[in-house]
Amino acid sequence: MGSTFISSIPDNLVQPFQLENNVARGRLVRLGSSLQDVLAGHQYPEPVALLLSDMLVLATLVSGIFKFNGTFSLQAKGDGSVGLIIVDLTSDGGLRGYAQFDVDAVSKLDETWRASPVPHLLGNGYLAFTVDQGQDTDRYQGIVKLAGATLADCAHNYFRESDQVDATVKLVSRQSASGVWRSGGLLIQKMPSEGLVLQSGDVVDEEYEDAWCRAVVLMSASREAELLDLKLHPHEFLFRLFHEDGVRVFDTLLVAQRCRCSADRVEIMLKSFPQEEIEELKVDGVVAVTCEFCGHDYSFEEEKLRRIFDEKMENGKHR
Repeated sequence: MGSTFISSIPDNLVQPFQLENNVARGRLVRLGSSLQDVLAGHQYPEPVALLLSDMLVLATLVSGIFKFNGTFSLQAKGDGSVGLIIVDLTSDGGLRGYAQFDVDAVSKLDETWRASPVPHLLGNGYLAFTVDQGQDTDRYQGIVKLAGATLADCAHNYFRESDQVDATVKLVSRQSASGVWRSGGLLIQKMPSEGLVLQSGDVVDEEYEDAWCRAVVLMSASREAELLDLKLHPHEFLFRLFHEDGVRVFDTLLVAQRCRCSADRVEIMLKSFPQEEIEELKVDGVVAVTCEFCGHDYSFEEEKLRRIFDEKMENGKHR
C-alpha cells in the first residue's frame, strides 16, 4: 500500500487490514458522531461516559474475531458504582449501548479512577462476549472475570483464556473541551503459522514469531492522538505503523447509532407480563416505558392497554 490517498477522510468506521507478511490481521475503529449519538440519550458523568465509550470501541473491535450475521454484544457486570454496561453491534453496523450506575457513588469518586477505571468503577464481576445469529442458530457466549486496570486488560485476559484467539487491543476515548467525545481502537490477531512443525509440535519458524512480536510492539507504539485524528486518513495511519512489513486494507464497515426499539417491541414485552403487574405501573392511567439504550419514551394510555390485554387473551384462547 502506498502513501497517496483520497482526500476525503471517513469517520465512524471499522477498517479491516492484514499485514503483507501474513503474520496478523486486524481492525482499526474510529467513532465520532456515532459515539456522541449513543451518549446523547443520557446525561452520563465523565467516568461513566469514558467507560461506556471504551466498551463501544472494544465491542466493535472484538466482533471482527467472530464471523457472524446477526448481533454481537458485550456486557460488563460488577459490584461497583457502575453496575452494568451493555453494548451491541449488528453485522450491518448498527451500534448502541447504555450504562447503569449509582449517581451518588460516582459523584464521590476522586481522580484515582482514571488510572484504573475497571476496579474503581466496575469492581468485581465479569465480562461476557455473546454472538446471536437468530432463532435457528446456537448462541455463542464467552465469559471472563473482570481482571486488570482497564477494559483492554480484561480483553487480554479473555484472549489468554481462549484456545482460539491470540490477539491484543488498544483503546482510547477522550472528551474535548467543548464536551464532544471521540474514541478509537486497534486490534491485531495472530494468524496461523505456516512454519515447519517438529514431531513434538514445536513451531521452528522463529522469524514468524519475531514478526508477530514486532507487530505487537508497533501497534502498542501507536499514538493515541493519531487514533483519534480526524485529519489523518485511516489508510495513512496504518501505513505509518506497518509500512516495513506492508499492510493491505479491505472494505470498511460504516457504523452508526441505531436503536432497535419500537412501539411494537414494547407491546410484545408488555404482553409477557401479567395484567395485574401492568396495572401497577400506571401513573394517571398511563404506562410509560423508556428504552434504556436510546432514552426514547413510549406511552400507553387506557385504550392502548385494553387492546393489548384483549389481544393477549384472544391469542391465549387459540393456543
